[in-house]
Amino acid sequence: MNWPQAIKQFSGYLQLEKSLSPNSVEAYVRDVRKLHQWLQLEQLQAGPLQVTTRLLRDFLAALTELGLSATSQARTLSGIKAFYEFLLMEDLLKADPTDTLESPKPGRHLPDTLSYPDVERLLGAIDLSFPEGLRARAVLEVLYSSGLHVTELCDLRLTNVYFEQGFMRVLGKGNKERLVPLGREAAKHLHFYLGGVRQHQTIQPGAEDTVFLSMRGRPLSRITVFTTIKDLAAQAGLTQNISPHTLRHSFATHLLEGGADLRAVQEMLGHASITTTEIYTHLDRDYLKQVMTEFHPRS
Repeated sequence: MNWPQAIKQFSGYLQLEKSLSPNSVEAYVRDVRKLHQWLQLEQLQAGPLQVTTRLLRDFLAALTELGLSATSQARTLSGIKAFYEFLLMEDLLKADPTDTLESPKPGRHLPDTLSYPDVERLLGAIDLSFPEGLRARAVLEVLYSSGLHVTELCDLRLTNVYFEQGFMRVLGKGNKERLVPLGREAAKHLHFYLGGVRQHQTIQPGAEDTVFLSMRGRPLSRITVFTTIKDLAAQAGLTQNISPHTLRHSFATHLLEGGADLRAVQEMLGHASITTTEIYTHLDRDYLKQVMTEFHPRS
């Protein structure tokens, strides 16, 4: 079996038996093609069934030399592992050459955050004399008050906002629902937007229950939210690369700096694993020293 034959059969398996989307199939096939192209460049005469663990280790080392990130390497190895699982399932191989290979560990980087004064500067840059300004203030307050993803914000429904209880029901990744808090300032500015802007709009069919609308009465797009925040950051003189996700990071960081329980923050962010939430515990040393001094019995 040569590489084109093997890749064609693998692609058919992913489409017909695994029922993967065309984009997913293309991603897996692309990973396998990378391996094939590297073998050709190195003039190594090894077909799909002759590839060894040693060759795969050399391939991963080559990816490192090319400057591919650990995340990209892990993604590529995942596709190659799926390819060899397929060959094993088809009884074309007796041993899996990827079996002892470990995925490169991506380095954990600290997310961009804003200080509380910078959040105030960002909010202060909004001109509330225009409908777009009232909407922008409500958008930013909700993002910062509740730590929503931008998609969750754009998909937010009126019937899922409970003002009296101070909560919102959010549909997150994998259609998982969670309840998130709606702070007083966020609730106040959301009321201003709903009563001062939204109720006077002509709402397009299908958008009747959507909270945030464009000026044409359609659901607000993610791009509009990104652009709005970028423009406000420039007006506020903030030099960081600020996005909706920056407000989510700031929400989590400020809660933890204020003494919030890590598991409570995990629940609000909708993280499946607490290890994901732990990336936000990048508190400065002065704060940690203060906590130690205040609470440790031997301090």
